[in-house]
Amino acid sequence: MGLYQSLAFETEKLISDGVLMAGDRLPSVRQVCKSRNVSPVTVTQAYYLLESRGLIEARPKSGYFVRARLGQRLHEPEMSHPVSNSTELQVSDFIFQILNSVKNPSVVPLGSSFPSPYLFPLDKLGRFLGQAARKFDPISTVTDLPPGNEELRRQIVLRYLSRGAVVPTDEIVITSGAMEGLNLCLQAATSPGDLIAIESPTFYAGLQASERLGLKVIEIPSHPREGISLEALEDALRRYPIKACLLMLNFANPTGSLVSDARKKYLIDLLGRYDVPLIEDDVYGELYFGSQAPLCSKSEARTDHVMHVSSFSKCLAPGYRIGWVAAGRYTEKIVRLKLSTTLATTIPVQIAMADFLKNGGYDHHLRRLRQQLAVQESVLIDAVERYFPPESKLARPVGGYFMWIGLPDQVDALKLHKMALDQGISIAPGPIFSAKREFANCIRLNYGYPDSVQQQAAIATLGRLISAQL
Repeated sequence: MGLYQSLAFETEKLISDGVLMAGDRLPSVRQVCKSRNVSPVTVTQAYYLLESRGLIEARPKSGYFVRARLGQRLHEPEMSHPVSNSTELQVSDFIFQILNSVKNPSVVPLGSSFPSPYLFPLDKLGRFLGQAARKFDPISTVTDLPPGNEELRRQIVLRYLSRGAVVPTDEIVITSGAMEGLNLCLQAATSPGDLIAIESPTFYAGLQASERLGLKVIEIPSHPREGISLEALEDALRRYPIKACLLMLNFANPTGSLVSDARKKYLIDLLGRYDVPLIEDDVYGELYFGSQAPLCSKSEARTDHVMHVSSFSKCLAPGYRIGWVAAGRYTEKIVRLKLSTTLATTIPVQIAMADFLKNGGYDHHLRRLRQQLAVQESVLIDAVERYFPPESKLARPVGGYFMWIGLPDQVDALKLHKMALDQGISIAPGPIFSAKREFANCIRLNYGYPDSVQQQAAIATLGRLISAQL
Protein backbone atom coordinates (compact mmCIF):
# COMPACT_ATOMS: atom_id res chain seq x y z
CA MET A 1 0.00 0.00 0.00
CA GLY A 2 1.41 3.39 -1.02
CA LEU A 3 1.84 6.36 1.31
CA TYR A 4 -1.21 8.18 -0.02
CA GLN A 5 -3.33 5.01 0.26
CA SER A 6 -2.21 4.52 3.87
CA LEU A 7 -3.09 8.11 4.70
CA ALA A 8 -6.48 7.74 3.01
CA PHE A 9 -7.14 4.48 4.87
CA GLU A 10 -6.34 6.06 8.25
CA THR A 11 -8.57 9.04 7.51
CA GLU A 12 -11.40 6.77 6.37
CA LYS A 13 -11.15 4.81 9.63
CA LEU A 14 -11.41 8.04 11.62
CA ILE A 15 -14.59 8.83 9.69
CA SER A 16 -16.09 5.35 10.09
CA ASP A 17 -15.26 5.34 13.84
CA GLY A 18 -17.01 8.68 14.28
CA VAL A 19 -13.87 10.57 15.31
CA LEU A 20 -14.28 12.76 12.23
CA MET A 21 -17.96 13.59 11.76
CA ALA A 22 -20.05 15.06 8.97
CA GLY A 23 -19.13 18.72 8.49
CA ASP A 24 -15.74 18.48 10.23
CA ARG A 25 -12.88 20.20 8.45
CA LEU A 26 -9.88 18.02 7.62
CA PRO A 27 -6.35 19.25 8.31
CA SER A 28 -4.99 21.33 5.45
CA VAL A 29 -2.50 19.87 3.00
CA ARG A 30 0.22 21.99 4.59
CA GLN A 31 -0.65 20.79 8.10
CA VAL A 32 -0.56 17.13 7.09
CA CYS A 33 2.74 17.60 5.27
CA LYS A 34 4.27 19.03 8.42
CA SER A 35 2.79 16.53 10.90
CA ARG A 36 3.36 13.42 8.78
CA ASN A 37 6.52 14.44 6.96
CA VAL A 38 5.04 13.65 3.56
CA SER A 39 4.89 15.59 0.30
CA PRO A 40 1.94 17.75 -0.84
CA VAL A 41 1.41 15.30 -3.72
CA THR A 42 0.89 12.43 -1.25
CA VAL A 43 -1.69 14.37 0.76
CA THR A 44 -3.49 15.59 -2.34
CA GLN A 45 -3.69 12.06 -3.77
CA ALA A 46 -5.08 10.77 -0.46
CA TYR A 47 -7.73 13.50 -0.37
CA TYR A 48 -8.63 12.89 -4.03
CA LEU A 49 -9.12 9.20 -3.25
CA LEU A 50 -11.37 9.98 -0.29
CA GLU A 51 -13.28 12.49 -2.40
CA SER A 52 -13.76 9.93 -5.21
CA ARG A 53 -15.30 7.56 -2.67
CA GLY A 54 -17.75 10.20 -1.53
CA LEU A 55 -16.31 10.48 2.00
CA ILE A 56 -15.07 14.05 1.85
CA GLU A 57 -15.74 17.13 -0.27
CA ALA A 58 -13.69 20.12 -1.33
CA ARG A 59 -15.15 23.56 -0.62
CA PRO A 60 -13.68 26.47 -2.60
CA LYS A 61 -11.25 28.56 -0.50
CA SER A 62 -12.19 26.57 2.62
CA GLY A 63 -10.49 23.19 2.33
CA TYR A 64 -11.75 19.61 2.66
CA PHE A 65 -14.70 18.57 4.82
CA VAL A 66 -16.28 15.26 5.82
CA ARG A 67 -19.40 14.69 3.76
CA ALA A 68 -22.78 13.83 5.24
CA ARG A 69 -22.89 10.07 5.72
CA LEU A 70 -24.80 8.99 2.67
CA GLY A 71 -26.93 5.89 2.95
CA GLN A 72 -27.58 6.44 6.65
CA ARG A 73 -31.05 7.98 6.47
CA LEU A 74 -32.48 4.83 4.92
CA HIS A 75 -32.32 1.52 6.76
CA GLU A 76 -30.57 -1.51 5.33
CA PRO A 77 -32.63 -4.34 3.77
CA GLU A 78 -32.79 -7.61 5.70
CA MET A 79 -31.73 -11.13 4.76
CA SER A 80 -33.93 -12.63 2.04
CA HIS A 81 -36.26 -15.50 2.98
CA PRO A 82 -36.95 -17.63 -0.10
CA VAL A 83 -39.11 -20.73 0.17
CA SER A 84 -36.66 -23.61 0.74
CA ASN A 85 -37.71 -26.14 -1.87
CA SER A 86 -36.54 -26.86 -5.40
CA THR A 87 -38.09 -25.04 -8.33
CA GLU A 88 -38.57 -25.97 -11.97
CA LEU A 89 -37.79 -22.80 -13.86
CA GLN A 90 -40.16 -20.95 -16.17
CA VAL A 91 -38.65 -17.49 -16.21
CA SER A 92 -37.29 -16.74 -19.69
CA ASP A 93 -40.44 -15.29 -21.27
CA PHE A 94 -40.97 -13.09 -18.23
CA ILE A 95 -37.35 -11.85 -18.21
CA PHE A 96 -37.18 -11.20 -21.96
CA GLN A 97 -40.34 -9.14 -21.74
CA ILE A 98 -38.66 -6.90 -19.17
CA LEU A 99 -35.26 -6.75 -20.89
CA ASN A 100 -36.62 -5.80 -24.31
CA SER A 101 -37.96 -2.63 -22.74
CA VAL A 102 -34.54 -1.21 -21.80
CA LYS A 103 -32.81 -1.25 -25.21
CA ASN A 104 -34.11 2.14 -26.29
CA PRO A 105 -31.17 4.61 -26.08
CA SER A 106 -33.53 7.49 -25.32
CA VAL A 107 -34.59 5.84 -22.05
CA VAL A 108 -32.72 6.80 -18.86
CA PRO A 109 -30.85 3.50 -18.25
CA LEU A 110 -31.28 3.00 -14.51
CA GLY A 111 -32.38 -0.56 -15.27
CA SER A 112 -29.49 -1.40 -17.58
CA SER A 113 -27.14 -4.30 -16.84
CA PHE A 114 -24.18 -2.41 -18.29
CA PRO A 115 -22.20 0.68 -17.27
CA SER A 116 -21.84 3.59 -19.63
CA PRO A 117 -19.70 2.59 -22.66
CA TYR A 118 -18.07 6.01 -22.45
CA LEU A 119 -16.20 4.93 -19.30
CA PHE A 120 -13.97 2.62 -21.35
CA PRO A 121 -10.92 3.25 -23.60
CA LEU A 122 -12.70 2.05 -26.74
CA ASP A 123 -10.64 4.20 -29.13
CA LYS A 124 -7.42 2.78 -27.73
CA LEU A 125 -8.80 -0.76 -27.83
CA GLY A 126 -9.79 -0.15 -31.45
CA ARG A 127 -6.20 0.67 -32.36
CA PHE A 128 -5.01 -2.58 -30.78
CA LEU A 129 -7.72 -4.45 -32.68
CA GLY A 130 -6.65 -2.82 -35.95
CA GLN A 131 -3.04 -3.83 -35.33
CA ALA A 132 -4.09 -7.39 -34.54
CA ALA A 133 -6.08 -7.62 -37.77
CA ARG A 134 -3.19 -6.26 -39.88
CA LYS A 135 -0.62 -8.58 -38.31
CA PHE A 136 -2.92 -11.59 -38.13
CA ASP A 137 -0.99 -14.83 -38.68
CA PRO A 138 -3.21 -17.34 -40.53
CA ILE A 139 -1.75 -20.22 -38.52
CA SER A 140 -3.40 -18.76 -35.40
CA THR A 141 -6.76 -19.90 -36.78
CA VAL A 142 -5.55 -23.34 -35.69
CA THR A 143 -3.20 -22.64 -32.78
CA ASP A 144 -5.67 -20.33 -31.01
CA LEU A 145 -8.57 -22.77 -30.98
CA PRO A 146 -9.76 -23.69 -27.47
CA PRO A 147 -8.46 -23.31 -24.86
CA GLY A 148 -7.51 -20.06 -26.65
CA ASN A 149 -4.69 -17.66 -27.48
CA GLU A 150 -1.67 -18.54 -25.36
CA GLU A 151 -0.54 -14.96 -24.71
CA LEU A 152 -4.03 -13.89 -23.64
CA ARG A 153 -4.23 -16.81 -21.23
CA ARG A 154 -0.77 -15.90 -19.89
CA GLN A 155 -1.88 -12.31 -19.29
CA ILE A 156 -4.98 -13.55 -17.46
CA VAL A 157 -2.79 -15.78 -15.29
CA LEU A 158 -0.72 -12.70 -14.41
CA ARG A 159 -3.94 -10.93 -13.33
CA TYR A 160 -4.64 -13.86 -11.00
CA LEU A 161 -1.10 -13.67 -9.66
CA SER A 162 -1.60 -9.98 -8.82
CA ARG A 163 -4.52 -11.09 -6.60
CA GLY A 164 -2.50 -13.78 -4.84
CA ALA A 165 -3.74 -16.74 -6.90
CA VAL A 166 -1.44 -19.16 -8.71
CA VAL A 167 -3.46 -20.54 -11.63
CA PRO A 168 -1.85 -22.74 -14.31
CA THR A 169 -2.14 -21.35 -17.85
CA ASP A 170 -3.50 -24.71 -18.97
CA GLU A 171 -6.51 -24.20 -16.69
CA ILE A 172 -7.67 -21.04 -18.53
CA VAL A 173 -10.29 -21.51 -21.25
CA ILE A 174 -11.20 -18.43 -23.32
CA THR A 175 -14.94 -17.99 -23.90
CA SER A 176 -17.24 -15.64 -25.77
CA GLY A 177 -18.02 -13.61 -22.68
CA ALA A 178 -18.79 -14.75 -19.15
CA MET A 179 -22.27 -15.89 -20.15
CA GLU A 180 -20.88 -18.61 -22.37
CA GLY A 181 -18.47 -19.51 -19.56
CA LEU A 182 -21.36 -19.98 -17.10
CA ASN A 183 -23.25 -22.14 -19.58
CA LEU A 184 -20.21 -24.33 -20.21
CA CYS A 185 -19.58 -24.73 -16.48
CA LEU A 186 -23.19 -25.73 -15.81
CA GLN A 187 -23.05 -28.27 -18.63
CA ALA A 188 -19.76 -29.67 -17.34
CA ALA A 189 -21.02 -30.13 -13.77
CA THR A 190 -24.68 -31.12 -14.21
CA SER A 191 -27.20 -33.12 -16.21
CA PRO A 192 -30.83 -32.23 -17.01
CA GLY A 193 -32.99 -32.62 -13.93
CA ASP A 194 -30.15 -31.96 -11.48
CA LEU A 195 -30.50 -29.52 -8.61
CA ILE A 196 -28.22 -26.50 -8.19
CA ALA A 197 -28.03 -23.91 -5.41
CA ILE A 198 -28.30 -20.20 -6.21
CA GLU A 199 -28.45 -17.14 -3.97
CA SER A 200 -31.67 -15.19 -3.64
CA PRO A 201 -32.00 -12.70 -5.23
CA THR A 202 -29.77 -13.79 -8.10
CA PHE A 203 -28.70 -12.64 -11.57
CA TYR A 204 -31.48 -13.50 -14.00
CA ALA A 205 -29.08 -14.77 -16.69
CA GLY A 206 -28.11 -17.62 -14.38
CA LEU A 207 -31.80 -18.50 -14.05
CA GLN A 208 -32.18 -18.46 -17.84
CA ALA A 209 -29.14 -20.69 -18.35
CA SER A 210 -30.39 -23.14 -15.74
CA GLU A 211 -33.84 -23.25 -17.32
CA ARG A 212 -32.38 -23.88 -20.78
CA LEU A 213 -30.37 -26.83 -19.42
CA GLY A 214 -33.37 -28.34 -17.66
CA LEU A 215 -32.02 -27.80 -14.15
CA LYS A 216 -33.91 -27.26 -10.92
CA VAL A 217 -32.79 -24.64 -8.41
CA ILE A 218 -32.95 -24.13 -4.70
CA GLU A 219 -32.74 -20.52 -3.58
CA ILE A 220 -30.45 -19.78 -0.62
CA PRO A 221 -31.08 -16.66 1.53
CA SER A 222 -28.63 -13.80 1.11
CA HIS A 223 -27.99 -10.45 2.72
CA PRO A 224 -27.72 -7.34 0.49
CA ARG A 225 -24.40 -6.38 2.08
CA GLU A 226 -22.81 -9.66 3.21
CA GLY A 227 -24.05 -12.02 0.51
CA ILE A 228 -25.14 -15.65 0.75
CA SER A 229 -26.03 -17.21 4.11
CA LEU A 230 -23.45 -19.93 4.64
CA GLU A 231 -25.55 -21.44 7.42
CA ALA A 232 -28.52 -21.85 5.09
CA LEU A 233 -26.29 -23.21 2.33
CA GLU A 234 -24.75 -25.78 4.66
CA ASP A 235 -28.21 -26.89 5.74
CA ALA A 236 -29.27 -27.25 2.10
CA LEU A 237 -26.16 -29.30 1.28
CA ARG A 238 -27.11 -31.72 4.07
CA ARG A 239 -30.72 -32.02 2.97
CA TYR A 240 -30.65 -31.96 -0.84
CA PRO A 241 -28.64 -33.65 -3.65
CA ILE A 242 -27.09 -30.39 -4.84
CA LYS A 243 -24.81 -30.89 -7.86
CA ALA A 244 -23.33 -27.37 -8.11
CA CYS A 245 -23.50 -23.86 -6.62
CA LEU A 246 -23.82 -20.88 -8.96
CA LEU A 247 -22.86 -17.76 -6.98
CA MET A 248 -21.58 -14.19 -7.21
CA LEU A 249 -19.27 -13.46 -4.29
CA ASN A 250 -17.96 -10.03 -5.33
CA PHE A 251 -20.45 -7.15 -5.75
CA ALA A 252 -23.30 -9.43 -6.73
CA ASN A 253 -25.90 -8.57 -9.31
CA PRO A 254 -28.47 -7.36 -8.25
CA THR A 255 -27.65 -6.57 -4.61
CA GLY A 256 -24.03 -5.36 -4.80
CA SER A 257 -23.19 -7.63 -1.84
CA LEU A 258 -19.62 -8.68 -1.03
CA VAL A 259 -18.82 -11.94 0.74
CA SER A 260 -15.96 -11.27 3.18
CA ASP A 261 -12.60 -12.97 2.70
CA ALA A 262 -13.08 -15.12 5.80
CA ARG A 263 -16.51 -16.29 4.69
CA LYS A 264 -15.20 -17.01 1.18
CA LYS A 265 -12.58 -19.30 2.64
CA TYR A 266 -15.22 -21.10 4.70
CA LEU A 267 -17.47 -21.44 1.64
CA ILE A 268 -14.71 -22.96 -0.50
CA ASP A 269 -13.81 -25.40 2.27
CA LEU A 270 -17.49 -26.26 2.84
CA LEU A 271 -18.11 -27.09 -0.81
CA GLY A 272 -14.86 -29.06 -0.91
CA ARG A 273 -16.04 -31.21 2.00
CA TYR A 274 -19.29 -31.99 0.17
CA ASP A 275 -17.45 -32.32 -3.19
CA VAL A 276 -19.86 -29.83 -4.76
CA PRO A 277 -18.37 -27.57 -7.46
CA LEU A 278 -18.55 -23.80 -7.12
CA ILE A 279 -19.31 -21.88 -10.31
CA GLU A 280 -18.35 -18.32 -9.41
CA ASP A 281 -19.51 -15.50 -11.67
CA ASP A 282 -16.88 -12.84 -10.92
CA VAL A 283 -17.32 -10.22 -13.63
CA TYR A 284 -17.32 -7.34 -11.12
CA GLY A 285 -14.32 -8.40 -9.02
CA GLU A 286 -12.04 -5.68 -10.46
CA LEU A 287 -14.53 -2.91 -9.59
CA TYR A 288 -13.76 -2.55 -5.88
CA PHE A 289 -13.73 0.94 -4.33
CA GLY A 290 -11.17 0.54 -1.54
CA SER A 291 -7.42 0.08 -1.76
CA GLN A 292 -7.59 -3.70 -1.36
CA ALA A 293 -9.02 -6.14 -3.90
CA PRO A 294 -11.37 -8.78 -2.49
CA LEU A 295 -9.99 -12.28 -2.05
CA CYS A 296 -9.89 -14.29 -5.26
CA SER A 297 -11.47 -17.70 -4.72
CA LYS A 298 -8.65 -19.29 -6.71
CA SER A 299 -6.07 -18.11 -4.16
CA GLU A 300 -7.05 -20.87 -1.72
CA ALA A 301 -4.96 -24.04 -1.47
CA ARG A 302 -7.52 -26.49 -2.81
CA THR A 303 -9.68 -25.06 -5.57
CA ASP A 304 -9.89 -27.79 -8.19
CA HIS A 305 -13.66 -27.83 -7.52
CA VAL A 306 -13.90 -24.06 -8.25
CA MET A 307 -14.78 -22.86 -11.74
CA HIS A 308 -13.96 -19.16 -11.70
CA VAL A 309 -15.72 -17.28 -14.51
CA SER A 310 -15.00 -13.71 -15.53
CA SER A 311 -14.71 -11.41 -18.53
CA PHE A 312 -13.53 -7.99 -19.69
CA SER A 313 -17.05 -6.84 -20.62
CA LYS A 314 -17.78 -4.94 -17.39
CA CYS A 315 -14.34 -3.50 -16.69
CA LEU A 316 -12.63 -2.86 -20.03
CA ALA A 317 -14.20 -3.93 -23.31
CA PRO A 318 -18.01 -4.03 -23.59
CA GLY A 319 -19.03 -5.66 -26.86
CA TYR A 320 -15.72 -7.49 -27.40
CA ARG A 321 -17.15 -10.64 -25.76
CA ILE A 322 -13.90 -11.92 -24.27
CA GLY A 323 -14.38 -14.00 -21.15
CA TRP A 324 -12.74 -17.00 -19.57
CA VAL A 325 -13.04 -19.85 -17.11
CA ALA A 326 -10.33 -20.97 -14.70
CA ALA A 327 -11.85 -24.41 -14.80
CA GLY A 328 -9.99 -26.59 -12.29
CA ARG A 329 -10.67 -30.29 -12.73
CA TYR A 330 -13.32 -29.51 -15.35
CA THR A 331 -10.88 -27.95 -17.84
CA GLU A 332 -10.76 -30.78 -20.37
CA LYS A 333 -14.54 -31.21 -20.35
CA ILE A 334 -15.12 -27.47 -20.83
CA VAL A 335 -12.64 -27.34 -23.73
CA ARG A 336 -14.50 -30.16 -25.45
CA LEU A 337 -17.86 -28.52 -24.84
CA LYS A 338 -16.54 -25.25 -26.26
CA LEU A 339 -15.23 -27.01 -29.37
CA SER A 340 -18.52 -28.81 -29.92
CA THR A 341 -20.73 -25.72 -29.54
CA THR A 342 -19.18 -22.41 -30.68
CA LEU A 343 -15.80 -23.90 -31.74
CA ALA A 344 -13.75 -20.77 -30.91
CA THR A 345 -13.87 -17.20 -29.65
CA THR A 346 -12.97 -14.62 -32.33
CA ILE A 347 -9.21 -14.94 -32.67
CA PRO A 348 -8.16 -11.39 -33.76
CA VAL A 349 -10.06 -10.01 -30.75
CA GLN A 350 -8.21 -12.43 -28.45
CA ILE A 351 -4.89 -11.21 -29.88
CA ALA A 352 -5.88 -7.56 -29.49
CA MET A 353 -6.95 -8.10 -25.90
CA ALA A 354 -3.66 -9.83 -25.08
CA ASP A 355 -1.70 -6.92 -26.56
CA PHE A 356 -3.76 -4.38 -24.61
CA LEU A 357 -3.26 -6.20 -21.31
CA LYS A 358 0.47 -6.27 -22.00
CA ASN A 359 0.95 -2.70 -23.26
CA GLY A 360 -2.27 -0.69 -22.91
CA GLY A 361 -2.20 0.57 -19.32
CA TYR A 362 -5.00 -1.64 -18.00
CA ASP A 363 -4.32 -0.94 -14.31
CA HIS A 364 -4.30 2.81 -14.91
CA HIS A 365 -7.69 2.51 -16.60
CA LEU A 366 -9.06 0.42 -13.72
CA ARG A 367 -8.01 2.98 -11.10
CA ARG A 368 -9.81 5.75 -12.97
CA LEU A 369 -12.88 3.58 -13.54
CA ARG A 370 -13.14 2.63 -9.85
CA GLN A 371 -12.87 6.26 -8.77
CA GLN A 372 -15.55 7.32 -11.26
CA LEU A 373 -17.96 4.58 -10.17
CA ALA A 374 -17.45 5.45 -6.50
CA VAL A 375 -18.38 9.06 -7.20
CA GLN A 376 -21.42 8.02 -9.23
CA GLU A 377 -22.56 5.73 -6.42
CA SER A 378 -22.47 8.58 -3.90
CA VAL A 379 -24.43 10.85 -6.21
CA LEU A 380 -27.15 8.25 -6.79
CA ILE A 381 -27.47 7.45 -3.07
CA ASP A 382 -27.79 11.16 -2.36
CA ALA A 383 -30.61 11.44 -4.92
CA VAL A 384 -32.41 8.31 -3.64
CA GLU A 385 -32.29 9.61 -0.08
CA ARG A 386 -33.63 12.94 -1.23
CA TYR A 387 -36.54 11.73 -3.36
CA PHE A 388 -37.56 8.22 -2.18
CA PRO A 389 -39.91 7.61 0.77
CA PRO A 390 -38.15 7.32 4.15
CA GLU A 391 -39.44 3.74 4.54
CA SER A 392 -37.20 2.69 1.61
CA LYS A 393 -34.16 0.52 2.37
CA LEU A 394 -30.74 0.27 0.76
CA ALA A 395 -27.35 -1.23 1.50
CA ARG A 396 -24.43 0.83 0.23
CA PRO A 397 -22.23 -1.30 -2.06
CA VAL A 398 -18.44 -1.08 -1.88
CA GLY A 399 -17.89 -1.98 -5.52
CA GLY A 400 -19.60 -2.75 -8.81
CA TYR A 401 -22.35 -0.47 -10.10
CA PHE A 402 -25.65 -1.88 -8.83
CA MET A 403 -27.80 -0.75 -5.93
CA TRP A 404 -30.61 -2.88 -4.45
CA ILE A 405 -33.47 -0.91 -2.97
CA GLY A 406 -36.35 -2.23 -0.90
CA LEU A 407 -39.43 -0.05 -1.27
CA PRO A 408 -42.42 0.17 1.08
CA ASP A 409 -44.50 -3.02 1.12
CA GLN A 410 -47.38 -1.42 -0.76
CA VAL A 411 -45.23 -0.76 -3.84
CA ASP A 412 -45.53 -3.12 -6.82
CA ALA A 413 -42.16 -3.08 -8.61
CA LEU A 414 -43.62 -4.46 -11.87
CA LYS A 415 -46.27 -1.75 -11.91
CA LEU A 416 -43.57 0.82 -11.10
CA HIS A 417 -41.47 -0.53 -13.99
CA LYS A 418 -44.32 0.03 -16.46
CA MET A 419 -45.13 3.48 -15.08
CA ALA A 420 -41.46 4.48 -15.24
CA LEU A 421 -41.13 3.33 -18.85
CA ASP A 422 -44.04 5.56 -19.78
CA GLN A 423 -41.90 8.41 -18.40
CA GLY A 424 -38.78 7.30 -20.35
CA ILE A 425 -37.04 5.65 -17.38
CA SER A 426 -35.94 2.02 -17.08
CA ILE A 427 -35.56 0.17 -13.79
CA ALA A 428 -34.95 -3.52 -13.04
CA PRO A 429 -37.90 -4.87 -10.99
CA GLY A 430 -37.12 -7.34 -8.22
CA PRO A 431 -39.16 -10.33 -9.49
CA ILE A 432 -36.80 -10.93 -12.46
CA PHE A 433 -34.11 -11.89 -9.94
CA SER A 434 -36.04 -14.76 -8.40
CA ALA A 435 -37.09 -18.20 -9.63
CA LYS A 436 -40.37 -17.73 -7.78
CA ARG A 437 -40.76 -14.06 -8.79
CA GLU A 438 -40.31 -12.82 -5.25
CA PHE A 439 -39.06 -9.34 -4.20
CA ALA A 440 -42.24 -7.74 -5.48
CA ASN A 441 -41.41 -4.41 -3.79
CA CYS A 442 -37.69 -4.27 -4.68
CA ILE A 443 -35.81 -2.66 -7.57
CA ARG A 444 -32.24 -2.62 -8.83
CA LEU A 445 -30.76 0.68 -9.99
CA ASN A 446 -27.60 1.13 -12.06
CA TYR A 447 -25.16 3.90 -11.07
CA GLY A 448 -22.76 3.06 -13.91
CA TYR A 449 -23.70 6.17 -15.86
CA PRO A 450 -22.27 9.62 -15.03
CA ASP A 451 -24.64 11.92 -13.20
CA SER A 452 -26.70 14.25 -15.34
CA VAL A 453 -29.67 16.58 -15.07
CA GLN A 454 -31.66 13.84 -16.86
CA GLN A 455 -30.69 11.24 -14.25
CA GLN A 456 -31.51 13.49 -11.31
CA ALA A 457 -34.89 14.25 -12.85
CA ALA A 458 -35.47 10.52 -13.36
CA ILE A 459 -34.84 9.74 -9.67
CA ALA A 460 -37.20 12.54 -8.68
CA THR A 461 -39.84 11.11 -11.03
CA LEU A 462 -39.36 7.62 -9.59
CA GLY A 463 -39.84 9.06 -6.11
CA ARG A 464 -43.17 10.57 -7.14
CA LEU A 465 -44.31 7.33 -8.82
CA ILE A 466 -43.42 5.35 -5.71
CA SER A 467 -45.25 7.77 -3.45
CA ALA A 468 -48.32 7.51 -5.70
CA GLN A 469 -48.58 3.80 -4.78
CA LEU A 470 -48.59 4.45 -1.03
